[in-house]
This record gives sequence, structure tokens and C-alpha cells, in this order.
Amino acid sequence: MTREPSTPPRPASLDTALTRLVGVRHPIVQTGMGWVAGPRLVSATADAGALGILASATMTVEQLRSAVREVKSRTDAPFGVNLRADAGDARDRVGIIIDEGVRVASFALAPSKELIAELKDAGVIVIPSIGARRHAEKVAAWGADAVVVQGGEGGGHTGEVATTVLLPQVVDAVDIPVIAAGGFYDGRGLVAALAYGAAGVAMGTRFLLTSDSTVPDAVKARYLAASVKDVTVTTRVDGLPHRMLRTDLVAALEKSGRLASLTRAIRHAAAFRKVSGLSWPRMAREGLAMKHGKDLTWSQVLLAANTPMMLKSAMVDGRPDAGVMASGQVAGLIEDLPTCAELVERIMTEAAETVTQLGSRSSPSDDRRPEGPKFSPSDDQRPEGPKFSPSGV
Repeated sequence: MTREPSTPPRPASLDTALTRLVGVRHPIVQTGMGWVAGPRLVSATADAGALGILASATMTVEQLRSAVREVKSRTDAPFGVNLRADAGDARDRVGIIIDEGVRVASFALAPSKELIAELKDAGVIVIPSIGARRHAEKVAAWGADAVVVQGGEGGGHTGEVATTVLLPQVVDAVDIPVIAAGGFYDGRGLVAALAYGAAGVAMGTRFLLTSDSTVPDAVKARYLAASVKDVTVTTRVDGLPHRMLRTDLVAALEKSGRLASLTRAIRHAAAFRKVSGLSWPRMAREGLAMKHGKDLTWSQVLLAANTPMMLKSAMVDGRPDAGVMASGQVAGLIEDLPTCAELVERIMTEAAETVTQLGSRSSPSDDRRPEGPKFSPSDDQRPEGPKFSPSGV
């Protein structure tokens, strides 16, 4: 008699304010990385029980609509779309999110009060990313449903304050769920974030380095070979602190003079215009918007407007020598390329084991356990705090 293969049990789930808010099984978010977070990665993340975020900044409006529909064709699970709040066509993109029934809108920059209201009126959950306590307080007062708080360890544009310092500041300042980003890649980090009061973690580099990511293998190999010291922060790409892998191109940018920087900026701007379909006047307007309130040279403004092309060279074209590779410091700790399902299962298993170990270490002799995240049977009465449910439930 042939025995049918059994379905492997699902990893333990963890009930938090984030999972309840967006309707996912696990308090893990895959961030909206330009050229990386496309339909394949987002749908694989969603099917794994985490929240996948589709990156729209590197797409035209019509490409975004097509990408959203592709994700919907691949999965029935909730997912989100990341927007640039300062984009000239932000409202068109918001319209797509609303029309297509996308569950979550996330923002790389704080959206306006009016944009938040428009999304919330349509039933969309709004989750901006912030890098300072005052920004979290502002968007919370405007009605944001949750915030992603990224510490300086995170990849891409980043701040100077470490996650371990910034996260508790924000948790204490706002009454909405806080999602921790910057330095997370495993179950121990998830438990640490929960201990600080977060409702979950957001990860970019860890999801970039999965087999479901479309980033070329040669580029993934560069990430896997990197040590913690191979991840640097530079302002020479676009005038803002940008965390990325240290490469010959980055070294050249840091050594180049103003004329060489301007020449490179114009060349990349022309390439970005061709791919994006933006007119020169439109690019100039967006550059002016980026320059407002910042001490940037015009070469930096041009580079800021077309940094997506420098990322595309590596993340799409597979040419790390000709592009930049945004990276969190955790790249120096990552050694493999699991599927999204394998990654999420591993993180949740590690988190459950970590909580169990902490309980056994701190329990008194009479075996009374301290309050906190714990395994328990599934039931319909969910507590306010984090709570594990056993695998397979």
C-alpha cells in the first residue's frame, strides 16, 4: 500500500498587534526594495505567512498596476505596496492601491495628512517608514495605523541612531504598532524586538538573499561573501547617508571630483529618463523637490533622482561593478539562500525556541513562568500581547 506524503506542519504562529492589523500569520515584513521586491518575491513572502511589500518607485504607474495584478494572481494572502510620498504621481499610485484592493500602503517618506486620510477612508492600512521619534509622532497624529522604525543598521537611506536606541524611543512615544527594522535576520532578533515593545520586524537584505529573489546569482554571491566591515555608509551617491556594500564604484564615487560626479550624474539621469519615461522638466521638478531643505549640489540632486538606475545595474543587470548594492549590516552574517517559506519557518522556530529557553532560564524553582510570549493552544480569545500558537494550528 502506497502511503501518501504528509503535508509538513506549518511553523508556529505568533499573534501580535501587527498580525491582527494586517491579517498575516507571522509578524514579519519584507520591505519594498526597488528592483528587488517584485511580484515573485512578494507573493512568495505572502504565501509564507509574512507581509510582502511591492516596491513601486522603480515602476511606471501602469507597471505598478500590472505588478499588483500579478501578485493577486499568485496569492490570496495580504500584501502591500510601497510608495514615494514625494513622487509627482503619488495620487495616481494611491488610486491603483484603492482600485485593486491592496491591503497595505507603506511609504519611504512620511505621507501627507490628506494622503493618509484618503487611503484610510478606502479601508487601506497605512504604514509609513520613519527614522526619528518626532516623525513617528507626526504620522501617528495624522492617523497612520503603524510605523516601521529603521535604525542605522538598515540598508539604503538610513540614519545615525542604532535600532536598539531608536526603537524603544518610538515604542514609548506612540500608541500604534511599531515594526522594527535595521539589523534583523533571525528568530532571536524577532524576540529581541518584541522585548523592546515592537509588534514585529521588517527585513530587506535577508529577503533579498533568498532563492525567491530575482536578484542575479552573481550579485547574491557578492552579498554572501561580504563581512560586516564590507558594508559602509556613504553620502557620495546622492548626498544622503546611504548604506551599501563597499565596492570599487563606491570608492571611485568617494574619490571623484565635482566634474566627474556631475558627468556620471548626467549619464545616469539620461538612462533613468529612458527607462522611467519621465520628461526632463518632470525630472527637474522632482530634483527641486528633493533639494528643498537639503544642502545638496546639483550633481547630488541628479544622482538622487536617478539612484534607481545605479541600483538597477546590479539588482537587475547583474553588474555590481557598474552599480550600487544597498545593504544592511546583517549581510555580513547571512550565509545561505533559503526560500521565503524556509526563511519564515526558520525564524519562527528560532523565536519559539528562544522564548522557551528564556523561560527556563528565568523560571523560579517552583516552575512558575514569567508572563510574556508563550506557546499555548489556539483559541478564539486572543490576548493583547504577543502569543505563540503551536505549529500546525
